[in-house]
Amino acid sequence: MTVFEAIQSRHAVRSYLDRAIPAEAIAALQDEIDDCNREGKLHIQLVTNEPKAFDGMLAHYGKFSGVQNYIALIGKKSDGLDERLGYYGERIALKAQTLGLNTCWVAMSFSKGAAKKNIKVGSGEKLVCVLSLGYGTTQGVPHQSKPMEALCKAGSAMPDWFKAGMEAAMLAPTAMNQQKFRLTLSGETAAAENLGGFYSKVDLGIVKYHFEAGSGRKFK
Repeated sequence: MTVFEAIQSRHAVRSYLDRAIPAEAIAALQDEIDDCNREGKLHIQLVTNEPKAFDGMLAHYGKFSGVQNYIALIGKKSDGLDERLGYYGERIALKAQTLGLNTCWVAMSFSKGAAKKNIKVGSGEKLVCVLSLGYGTTQGVPHQSKPMEALCKAGSAMPDWFKAGMEAAMLAPTAMNQQKFRLTLSGETAAAENLGGFYSKVDLGIVKYHFEAGSGRKFK
C-alpha cells in the first residue's frame, strides 16, 4: 500500500477489537516513530496494552471503546510544536494504515492523567494529543469535505501537481471536521495557512503532510 492509498483508505476509528498487535508491526511503527522524532525533534511515544487512558467518562463520551494502544504526541513547548506534531503524527498514522491498523486523532476524549503514568513528558515538554491505535471493529467512514475551491486559492489554471495535492489535503482529518485551512498557489510555490479554530495548528500539520504526499512537492 502506497502512502496515497493509505490516505484514501484511512478513516477515524473509535471502536477496537480485543486483538494484540503483532511484534513485527510494533517494531515497524517504532522505527517510524524513531525517524519522526529525529527529523522533527519530538518525543512521540508508543504505548501498548494500556486501557486506562481510554477507560473513563471522557472516552465514553467520545464514543471510544476497546482502546488498549495509543501513540502519545509529545514535544518541547514552542510556537511550531502543534503543527510539527500534526505533520509527523499523520505520517505515523498513515504508516499504521499500511500495516493494517486503524487510528483516530484524539484531543480531549482520553485521560491525560492516566496516559502520563505510562509515558515520559520531560521538562519543558507538552503532551498535545494522542492517536488511538489497533484493529478497528470497522474501517470507519469517509468524512464530508468542503469544495476544493473553498479550501484553496490557485486561479483558473491549476497545475496537475497542485490539484493532486489538494485532493490529498481534502482527505486530511481535522478537528470536528472543521477544515480551517487554506492553500495558496503563487507561481510554482504552494503556501498553507490555518484560519483559526479548535486544534487548527495540529490540523495544518496534518494537511501539509497530505498535500506533500499527493503533490510530490515539499513546502519551503
